[in-house]
Amino acid sequence: MRDVLAAMMTGWRRGDTAGLATVVGTFESAPRLPGASMLVTAEGTAAGSVSGGCVEGAVYELAMQVRQDGTPVLVRYGISDDDAFAVGLSCGGIIDIFVEPVSRQRFAELDAVRQDIEDGRRVGVATVIEHPDSSWLGRHLIVRSDGFEGDLGSGRANQAVGDDTQGLLAAGRSGILSYGPDGERLDTGMRVFFASYAPPPRMLIFGAIDFASALARLGTFLGYRVTVCDARAVFVTPARFPDAAEVINAWPHRYLAEQLEQDLVDERTVICVLTHDPKFDIPLLGVALRGRPVAFIGAMGSRRTHDHRIARLREAGVHEEALARLHSPVGLDLGARTPEETAVSIAAEFIAKQWGGSGAALRQLEERIHHEEQH
Repeated sequence: MRDVLAAMMTGWRRGDTAGLATVVGTFESAPRLPGASMLVTAEGTAAGSVSGGCVEGAVYELAMQVRQDGTPVLVRYGISDDDAFAVGLSCGGIIDIFVEPVSRQRFAELDAVRQDIEDGRRVGVATVIEHPDSSWLGRHLIVRSDGFEGDLGSGRANQAVGDDTQGLLAAGRSGILSYGPDGERLDTGMRVFFASYAPPPRMLIFGAIDFASALARLGTFLGYRVTVCDARAVFVTPARFPDAAEVINAWPHRYLAEQLEQDLVDERTVICVLTHDPKFDIPLLGVALRGRPVAFIGAMGSRRTHDHRIARLREAGVHEEALARLHSPVGLDLGARTPEETAVSIAAEFIAKQWGGSGAALRQLEERIHHEEQH
């Protein structure tokens, strides 16, 4: 929903009804993750995507129908058959899509959800996607760390879903939960899709060099909230890093230690050390490698620089288990030369780590293209 929120709010404020299609389940090599959405406005304009093009036309027609008749539906799309005009996924995957009408009457809490997302507060939306009583379909429960609001259909269901989704909200994860028709645990009949909207993950780039500028630009494009930090005030200026959300003039290891102490670094954070200067690298990496688990820690430099860096970190008391978390020299072997190409190389490595990719050419592999997220 996040990717179509702006378009959805425009019609919602006018009192229009839109059709919202959301990927709620995926199997095999599905093209989009759960939570991907496509919106069809009252004017018939489409925004967003649920399949990268495979079933967009069919979903558009279904969203138009749902917008008009007000009846939510759950549909499944699998692989196309031999008929060239059949609707399906050419990738061989399977996706479940829930299509619902969205209006002030059907989703009164939407503006509050929008405000939470824009302000960077964790919020989640639980939606009934399957129930023996059709009047429950499309009902929402808004879940926050301090409680919930809305109504799925009964107090028992609200309490069960509100409690059970707190863990998903804290981890920033989405998924389907199953209950009995009245919210009974360990039963079936009702399924609820929970979409978690956590603040964007952070990318911390240390070293105000041209490679950092390119990586900041790419990191922002990938959806990270990028911070560039360097101790040299003359280099670390907003004008040099227009794509970064923050530009910090501070000693890198002190800044990172403060962020860790304030609990502003989490398991989704990417840390890239591009200074390749021992007086910055060693204390900074010491803090990073001893700190809480993060998604990725990479450091730029030649193999010679890497060897010296590892030796100094060992001398500083960093244990082998912690050193194993370090990706250095950072990046995949793309033959990169320019700052922009190098940024792609670095991003390719932390994306591969996130999803369990091998970094090999897809034409050389036989297993499925899309991987499950590595936890």
